[in-house]
Amino acid sequence: MVTRRKFLHQTALGSVAAAMGGTVLSSCSEANTETPVSTNAPIKPLAISTWDFGMKANDAAMKILDNGGSALDAVEAGVMVIEADEKNTSVGIGGAPDRDGRVTLDACIMAPDGSCGSVCALEYIVHPVSVARRVMEKTPHVILVGDGALEFALSQGFKKENLLTEESKKAWEEWKKTSKYKPVINVEMHDTIGMITIDKNGEIAGACTTSGLAYKMQGRVGDSPIIGAGLYVDNEVGGAAATGLGEAVIRAVGSFLVVELMRNGRSPQAACEEAVARVVKKYKDYKDIQVGFIAVNKKGQTGGFSIHKGFNYAVFSNGKNEVKEGTYLIE
Repeated sequence: MVTRRKFLHQTALGSVAAAMGGTVLSSCSEANTETPVSTNAPIKPLAISTWDFGMKANDAAMKILDNGGSALDAVEAGVMVIEADEKNTSVGIGGAPDRDGRVTLDACIMAPDGSCGSVCALEYIVHPVSVARRVMEKTPHVILVGDGALEFALSQGFKKENLLTEESKKAWEEWKKTSKYKPVINVEMHDTIGMITIDKNGEIAGACTTSGLAYKMQGRVGDSPIIGAGLYVDNEVGGAAATGLGEAVIRAVGSFLVVELMRNGRSPQAACEEAVARVVKKYKDYKDIQVGFIAVNKKGQTGGFSIHKGFNYAVFSNGKNEVKEGTYLIE
């Protein structure tokens, strides 16, 4: 029997198939689409992060979670590991600069009670996620940008540092020879770490942090610091995070969409698939870009899905930290 929910799921993917000339890979899954979300099921600590470098973030988060720490503390500590990694050229220090050679960082964080904070186009601060948390906890605002975000960070005791490493500077100078920009699918494991954690009390928190697209226009902000686009958490339902081309994610309000689909009974996997289908409908050049989503619900079920092959994510649960290859819509 085809239920209404399953029918809607099939219809959404079918519309994508029509737009693609009738081809949708069998990677799409309908498993658990009818599983209702339980708000009182027992939960063990869990961490899920975009891309395989998320394993390091998961390790740091789980040290806090296993000791009874909060999901909020854990998710901040987890993504800070990636922000401080100079070899990662898409997050934090060492991130690829904009076309003028300026490293500008975006980040947001969400707490279980729905509180959130965000910074956009922040320069000179290694850990924008921690500044975002201070925005959430110390100001009446949600978002601070540019010089205002930097001034606030300095007032909170953060120190200015040069974020442009020699490696990133050389790559930028090489790029300036042609000064051309075209999104490259899955390059550098793309441009974001998004992370969701669940603590021993079943509380859920999330964070997302990035240096954005390499050689972007000065002032460009993607989805990562936008609550509901790059990240969304609802403690009654679950959480989701996005990676890939931010402009496409923003158009679909992707992470909020994933959480709302889970609220209405979709599994995390099915919700991520539907969100990708929505992105594809709204972005005509979808074949040239990558967008992926991760999700976890209140029961601790996880999922991940992307437009193109090559997206992966890391999950730490039941004492095991592992990389999962995300399913995808097209090759």
